[in-house]
Amino acid sequence: MTVICVDDEALILQRTVTMLKKTKKFDNVEAFMEVKGALDYLDGASAQLALLDIDMPEMTGLELAEKMKDKCPEIKIIFLTGYSEYAVDAYAIHASGYLLKPIGYDKLVAEIDYVLGQVQAENVSAPSKTSDTRVRIETFGYFNILLDGKPVVFKRNKAKELIACLVDRQGKFVSRKDLFYIVWEDDDYDRAKQKYLDTIIRSLRDTLEEYKISDIFEMEKGLMRVVPEKFDCDLYRFLNKDRQAIESFRGEYMSSYSWASETEGFLSDSLNM
Repeated sequence: MTVICVDDEALILQRTVTMLKKTKKFDNVEAFMEVKGALDYLDGASAQLALLDIDMPEMTGLELAEKMKDKCPEIKIIFLTGYSEYAVDAYAIHASGYLLKPIGYDKLVAEIDYVLGQVQAENVSAPSKTSDTRVRIETFGYFNILLDGKPVVFKRNKAKELIACLVDRQGKFVSRKDLFYIVWEDDDYDRAKQKYLDTIIRSLRDTLEEYKISDIFEMEKGLMRVVPEKFDCDLYRFLNKDRQAIESFRGEYMSSYSWASETEGFLSDSLNM
């Protein structure tokens, strides 16, 4: 197995390579300070894993990851960076992992084990309820809805948060007012905010219709819910004691949303029972 490491800081690159070799998980560790060298390498060879710094002068790690996937579609990506604000962008292009610098050896090993576990799972064909499910919802880490493996892009962030909240409610109907107070927390539910909520709901429905997945959402007499039977979701599989889902949870749940902390705590406590 070959791993590529790209970082424009020599000392950090050397330290990362040393830790990678220490894991003894790889037959070959290739290191590059320039993105061109890494891309040229993939013209004549393949790699199963790449560790990429995001903030580089020639090209961002996000851009490099896209180019690497063009050359080597099966390659898994772990981003290394000192800037947490890049996390959403990283997961939007299906990064397999994400570590904040300075990285420690134990965290690096855990991240690699997780990614290698993904590779093994993808190579095992096992029948499942979700084998023909086109919609997958990810809640561990950052929230995303994927259609045929590609992220659904929402025109309004609040529309995305709204359906995230409904996913968190696991198919239960939620009233407009209750939903408002969950998402907007201490804000007042006055007439102006009701109209704004209407706008967000319309935007949500428009996006789902655009992607032809409107059947995952129901609205009836001011009550809203998601339809769990219409999609695959890591949270629901975790709650059903699916081993792969349990192993994929690493303490982070819908990280962008403060209201999700209660469920995150419940999931973490479940692992310790």
